[in-house]
Amino acid sequence: MNDNKKVPQYELLIDGKWVTPESGQYSTILNPATEEVIAHVAAGSEKDVDTAAKAARAALKVWNGITAAERGRILNRLADLLEKNQEELIMLESMNAGKPIASVRRQDMPAAIDTLRYYAGWTDKIIGQVIPARTDALTYTVREPVGVVGAIVPWNFPLMIGIWKIAPALACGCTLVVKPAELTPMTAIRIGELALEAGIPPGVLNIVTGKGSVVGDAMVAHPQIDKITFTGSPKVGRGIMQGAAVNFKKITLELGGKSANIIFDDADLDSAVRGSASGIFFNAGQVCSAGSRILVHKKIHDEVVDRLIERAKHIRIGDTASDDTIMGPLVSRNQMNTVMDYIDIGKKEGACVAYGGQRVGDKGFYVSPTIFTDVQHEMRISQEEIFGPVASIIPFEDEEDAIRIANGTAFSLAAGIWSADVTRIHKVAHELRAGTVWINTYGYTDVRLPWGGTGESGFGREHGEAALENFTEPKTIWLSLLKR
Repeated sequence: MNDNKKVPQYELLIDGKWVTPESGQYSTILNPATEEVIAHVAAGSEKDVDTAAKAARAALKVWNGITAAERGRILNRLADLLEKNQEELIMLESMNAGKPIASVRRQDMPAAIDTLRYYAGWTDKIIGQVIPARTDALTYTVREPVGVVGAIVPWNFPLMIGIWKIAPALACGCTLVVKPAELTPMTAIRIGELALEAGIPPGVLNIVTGKGSVVGDAMVAHPQIDKITFTGSPKVGRGIMQGAAVNFKKITLELGGKSANIIFDDADLDSAVRGSASGIFFNAGQVCSAGSRILVHKKIHDEVVDRLIERAKHIRIGDTASDDTIMGPLVSRNQMNTVMDYIDIGKKEGACVAYGGQRVGDKGFYVSPTIFTDVQHEMRISQEEIFGPVASIIPFEDEEDAIRIANGTAFSLAAGIWSADVTRIHKVAHELRAGTVWINTYGYTDVRLPWGGTGESGFGREHGEAALENFTEPKTIWLSLLKR
């Protein structure tokens, strides 16, 4: 960025207006590919959260005073505006999060639009039931909005996961206070602008940027925020659970992963290696469901390692604005240092770096695709989430051994199986402790299919009809038919 070019400054969206933060402070946003300053963004405070929560509380009556069908039309208008402005949003996401522009155009942007349109179709289909409990009463249920939702969005997919939270909450009649990740707030700010243009009433969608330790903690503690939906690390998830316990706030947590990608000796190795490489190196490994543990049958171990190294050598790393770039930088210097620390840990534990293991260049937070061999299941690099482009190759003896290793972590978000044996596929898929199991593919998601895990991977489900449970409360209504 030209030093003479003025860096833009962005405020908080509260009650339909862009307002300066109570603290008067702003954070500096970098492009992780170049380390250049791209924006100054308002640093929200506890007081700002209080103002936003009260605005969202007041807007509940307004938002639910609109017919469900009209709410759906508004969400579709927002989807239209995302589509109309998609090149700007793609550029912002790429520049702010360090994502290759081609991958944002291929995945993140279409998924965000699809999510809005999917939940726009749900607004007038959230129904209760008539349950004939007694002959002397009319008994039925309705589903009501849970209320004000605090949505805390991660930095790895800020656009896509932001919409994953916003769309179903709005469809259910909830209002929101959204906290984008401190590092990657740019697309959320733009979505706030487009939401107003789409006709979402003031106070229904509030955007409060800032630190998690300030804004996020204030949201968890605020008595007028009824629900927290969070995607991020298990450490922060534990803190949210502890904070929410004070006022019994409802929470949904989508946390980490250490997913196993199992390659049996009868697999199509071309597909398996291609899918496994994508499964760990996509988005520079900054994916909660990344297939970071590649479990390989001992008969084909060496061949798979050789093939993975060959694929890693051909991953184009560099300018995120280029359509030819496959892998971009990590999101920040801190994340880069964390990944490099784990690479050092793996070496000290006795694992072998078969490929990569270095920082790439001296500008931007790039780390090469890294492949470890001689990995023992108990090693930290096999047990702990690295959140970078680091694959651990672990040999196994048979199905039981593969299942044992795959299930041998605290995480349970996803897993992959590569095999031509249909009986084996079904047996192993049922044995794996994972919210999603991919078979002869890896990494795909769709808004129509539930997404989530258990244990250190969190609880609750996003996507599909299951997400409506996150943002509604069932109410029983009992009408006596007895004459008095």
